[in-house]
Amino acid sequence: MCDLPLLRELLDGGGDINEEHGGLTLLHHAIDVEIDSHTQTGEPLHVDVTAYLLARGADPKRPSNGGCGVTAEHMAFVDGHWLATALFERWDIRRENS
Repeated sequence: MCDLPLLRELLDGGGDINEEHGGLTLLHHAIDVEIDSHTQTGEPLHVDVTAYLLARGADPKRPSNGGCGVTAEHMAFVDGHWLATALFERWDIRRENS
C-alpha cells in the first residue's frame, strides 16, 4: 500500500479499484496504513495513497462487504485521519455539484 508506482501498475493492468481483501477495499486499507504509519513512526500523517485512489475512482462512501459495512469515509473520521476526511468532504462537494 505504500508503493504508489506498483499500485498504479496494478490498476493500469486492470486491477479493480473496489476489490476487497480481508473485507476491506483498497481505500479502507489506505486509511488504515496511513494511520498506522503515523501512529507507529511518529512521522506526520500523510494521505498520498488515499488521494491517488480517489483520483482513480475509489468511492469513500462505498461500504465494505466484509468489514461490517463501514465506509472508508466513516473509518477515516472515527480514526482521526483528518487529512483523508478533508479530502472526502471536498470530493463529496465536487460530486454533488457535477
